Amino acid sequence: MVFDFRLQVFQTVARRLSFTKAAAELFITQPAVTKHIHELESQLKTKLFERSGARISLTPAGDILLHHAEQIFDIYRNLEFEINSLSQRNSGKLRLGASTTAAQYILPPILAAFHRKFHNIEVTLTTKNTEEIEHALQHKEIDLGVIEGYSKNAAIKYTEFLNDEIVLVANSKNPLAATGVVDAGQLRQIPLLLREPGSGTLEVIAHALKSIGLGLGDLNVEMQLSSSESMKLYILHSDSMAFISVHAVLKELQSKECRIVDVEGLSIDRHFHFTTLHGQQEALPELFMRFALYQRK
Repeated sequence: MVFDFRLQVFQTVARRLSFTKAAAELFITQPAVTKHIHELESQLKTKLFERSGARISLTPAGDILLHHAEQIFDIYRNLEFEINSLSQRNSGKLRLGASTTAAQYILPPILAAFHRKFHNIEVTLTTKNTEEIEHALQHKEIDLGVIEGYSKNAAIKYTEFLNDEIVLVANSKNPLAATGVVDAGQLRQIPLLLREPGSGTLEVIAHALKSIGLGLGDLNVEMQLSSSESMKLYILHSDSMAFISVHAVLKELQSKECRIVDVEGLSIDRHFHFTTLHGQQEALPELFMRFALYQRK
């Protein structure tokens, strides 16, 4: 239905607060996104977004519509999943492995919902960096991986799971964060925290920095730490900054302990992927992937 797709377009714009990013995520053009939003506003006879320069925000009507749109899509997802699962009786053991960001901030609510629905399935979760998760999968120590990064191993099948954005984060009291934006030259001077070698996050950052003519060696790296939690606590007690997944810092942004500092010309978007071995045809990993995808849409 046209209205349903317009709702999907609206929901994507509302989540990303960007017409450009919504267009990329939905595989349509930016003018098409704008057209759908205008038609929805006309149909509902109200504005859904406030526009201030390049930035947009939800109006009170937009907030209400987003709340109900998410409820509608929840019903659709649950309906589809219930019908597909009706004839299946699932039990057994599922061994998951996930990179640190996914294991700490994305998977826990999905795992809780999965357990409520499929309590006869025993689930274990191993947390390692991306490189180690792929190694564990190839050695059949886990059945299904969730990773970030650009790694492409010929023995592994990658299934797109979730969009993410890595942002530069500072303590809100950091004087360098006051303007909310720095350029590439300033980025060279800022004391930075980075993730450890082998981290998918570090790999993605290194790849993105090339777009502004920088490499990891050009940065003033104060320390490398192996978890986002350590990085957040560190920057709260220092004037350093850190590149962190936006999923990992939502609470600190909401509480205004931290703030995002934009880097001119730099956008670090990435995807989390499910990983399975090519030729693997096991029911439980497939079931969990479908369940997680429905939960995150």
